[in-house]
Amino acid sequence: AVPAKMAGDQEQFQQLLTGLLSAENKIRQQAENTYDQIAADAKFQLLLTNVVNKNANENVRSMAAVLLRRLITTNFDEVFPTLPPEAQGQVQAQLLALVQQEEDANMRKKLCDIISELAHNMIDDEGNNKWPEFLQFLFESASSSSIAHKEIALTLFSLVPGVFGNQQQQHLGMIKAMLTTSLADSTNPPVQALAVKGTAAFILLHDNEPNIQKNFADLLPQFLQIIATSIQIGDDDALLKCLVDLAESCPKFLRPQVEMILQLAIKTLPDPNVGDGWKHLLLEVVVTLAETAPAMVRKAGAKYMNTLIPQMLNMMTDLNDEEEWSVSDEQAEEDNDSNSVVAESSLDRLACGLGGKTVLPHINATLSQMLQSDNWKCRHAALMAISAVGEGCHKQMEGMLPQIMDAVIRFLQDPHPRVRYAACNAIGQMATDFAPIFQKKFHEMVVPGLLHVMDDGVNPRVQAHAGAALVNFSEVCPKNILTTYLPTIIAKLESILAAKFKE
Repeated sequence: AVPAKMAGDQEQFQQLLTGLLSAENKIRQQAENTYDQIAADAKFQLLLTNVVNKNANENVRSMAAVLLRRLITTNFDEVFPTLPPEAQGQVQAQLLALVQQEEDANMRKKLCDIISELAHNMIDDEGNNKWPEFLQFLFESASSSSIAHKEIALTLFSLVPGVFGNQQQQHLGMIKAMLTTSLADSTNPPVQALAVKGTAAFILLHDNEPNIQKNFADLLPQFLQIIATSIQIGDDDALLKCLVDLAESCPKFLRPQVEMILQLAIKTLPDPNVGDGWKHLLLEVVVTLAETAPAMVRKAGAKYMNTLIPQMLNMMTDLNDEEEWSVSDEQAEEDNDSNSVVAESSLDRLACGLGGKTVLPHINATLSQMLQSDNWKCRHAALMAISAVGEGCHKQMEGMLPQIMDAVIRFLQDPHPRVRYAACNAIGQMATDFAPIFQKKFHEMVVPGLLHVMDDGVNPRVQAHAGAALVNFSEVCPKNILTTYLPTIIAKLESILAAKFKE
């Protein structure tokens, strides 16, 4: 039985937790102040009692669980090792029993958070695990016939994949068996999803251990199959984020399946039934691999680039017709998660990662068609692509600058304002990427061309962009060239300023 004083405290403490949940600032502030004044060891007991009390209000219990996990994270040494060993064992056993009996999935997840935080603190500096019952519980739950128990095991494993400490080697077979069985459990997609997260967490923990990565490589086909299905269903993008993390930290682990990843991207990008968020994450996987393991992608991906790059260029044509576009101020945060912006930055990074030799031929093949298109969006995308790949394809483009400039310069007079804007953008970017050769070779085309666009008072956004391109051009222009144009440029700026003041 709870001592009388504790019972009184307990009631007050429940009111305190209710106060912490209040929508009114004043009540919440008071509750926070009171909570902060309770000693850590007393907090531990009070919070634990509320978490264990199944009759408590759901929100109060949930709040107590969040606070208990936080307390273990920040004040572990004050609240747990100070308990008598017997009491420590009781708390541990109580929490493990509780999570198995818990029927509410949300609360179960919060209990897993508490248990994993405790387990994490139970490994000493030498890597000895001081809570052997936890490991036993983990493997028993994983092989239980109850789906909820399997989910608990995989959730805990994902949260503390390093919980085996210095005994990991002897448990490796069981860890692999647990993940293999769970990934294969096709009748229970939630178990499969958690197994993907667990596998990723374990490999990320061993990002510098090729032996472990090799040992677990045969899990990859099933791992990717589950991710592919999750994209089709569109239910949880966390699985695809696991793949992004692996591409970033352990690209070699993915080597045997690079082709499968590229095939998945090529199949998904044009699919109208897949949400844009998923497409962006898939592009992120491909581009990250191109950055972290370029040789691997060049080798395995050569035959996919002629499909993938045109798909990216096509995504760049996904623009909205905005009536006010050419008179509105440039938004500081252009829509960064739009298809066109994501595809453009992906193309830029792909070119920098793989290099111009691999990327440019596929871009060139598509660009000439796009530049001839009747659709302004295609012309716009092609010009923005030229801006985007200059850095990555520097060597290859340098020799082709005369042909590129012949193609680009005429778009400064395109009938559509946004295409003229994109042409200014390409010229401004090349003026930076290829200085000072660009200035020496093309000043006779570029300066008059940009000055002409700067007369476009009807479309101030285009006009301003031409000015910005001219600044880019001038900043690195040899003085002897620039001085010949100065009178014309200054006269132009004067007349524009005069017109703007009149407006």
